[in-house]
Amino acid sequence: MDTREAAVVGIGRTPFSTSSGRTPLAMAAEAARAALDDAGLRPDEVDGVIDFHTNDSASAADVARAVGAFDLGLAMDVYGGGNIAVTVVGQAFAAVQAGVCEVAVVFRSLQGRSGNRYGRGERPALPMRGEMQFAALNGFVVPPMWIAMFAQRHKHVYGTRDEDFGQIAITTRKHAAANPHAMQRQVFDMDDYLSARWIYEPFRLYDCCLETDGAVALVVTTLERARSLRHDPIRIAGFGEAHTHGGSWTNFPDMSEMYSAYASKRLWASTGLRPADLDVACMYDCFTGTVLATVEDFGLCPKGEVGAFFGEGRATYGGDVVVNPHGGLLSEGYLHGLNHHYEAVLQLRGDAGGRQVPDARHALVTAGAGPAGGALIYAASR
Repeated sequence: MDTREAAVVGIGRTPFSTSSGRTPLAMAAEAARAALDDAGLRPDEVDGVIDFHTNDSASAADVARAVGAFDLGLAMDVYGGGNIAVTVVGQAFAAVQAGVCEVAVVFRSLQGRSGNRYGRGERPALPMRGEMQFAALNGFVVPPMWIAMFAQRHKHVYGTRDEDFGQIAITTRKHAAANPHAMQRQVFDMDDYLSARWIYEPFRLYDCCLETDGAVALVVTTLERARSLRHDPIRIAGFGEAHTHGGSWTNFPDMSEMYSAYASKRLWASTGLRPADLDVACMYDCFTGTVLATVEDFGLCPKGEVGAFFGEGRATYGGDVVVNPHGGLLSEGYLHGLNHHYEAVLQLRGDAGGRQVPDARHALVTAGAGPAGGALIYAASR
């Protein structure tokens, strides 16, 4: 098969809420239809569907049937959380480029608040097998417990202060204030941040993402097909993943960094771009500690300086790069990071309204924490 270029041509989503009253299938179908309508494509043109889940979503085949796509050349259900929100988009691009399908829908749908809540561990999204069964005996059951330990290590190695985490949370919320889709838009200051209740030290309330009901979908097709559709195509200009140390959180060798120390090498080797070329950075922010490590690892600022990077205004409008202009997972909602892709595409189209980053041409999107994740760089064609 000949290799062809691919591009994102459509984006769709449902409202984000704490109690949708809807099934993941219904929300996925709505987001997929919206993305197809945004692109100007018919459901019966879809011949590829890819999703990711942790036993909390609808299947690719179910969603295809629900929207009216009855002949798939690719139906892929990938097990995993935010660590593969870049992987699935990369798979869609690869499938279109290889000719496996012509029009691929990528979606994530979940009842993250009204259904299975990661944060409570009442019905663990992470199966307690392998090394997890031993971690659980020591109190490690839900993701923030491990990521808090990474954050503590960063504090020990670099002298990171609580206020440094606060600068990330405050900046994120200021950006969300301009996003009518965000679940939380009320800004707060450092006193508010420091007085908020503890979740898992060093994380307070505002360090943690918002468990959310909702769905997001993207449509990927060939660049040739894209040229006749409604929007300028958005291409990938760089890509890199890292799935390290057998996926072990407890045996990761240096907890002052994350998978991003490895993935960043592949990302920057895949492109002629550099951090200074980025206009937007949608950093996976399940917790502020994830942003703290990955902003440094991907080279947006030197190690140990992320607090100053945010505090001095280098991560917002008028600075070096605008980090999470939509408010991110911390303030817009936690759709396992696929909403980062939505925002990146919106920004590169110039359609982000009051939060538009001027002349945005390149957007970094990251996914994951701890030992596994990935990143890509979207490029505008306008």
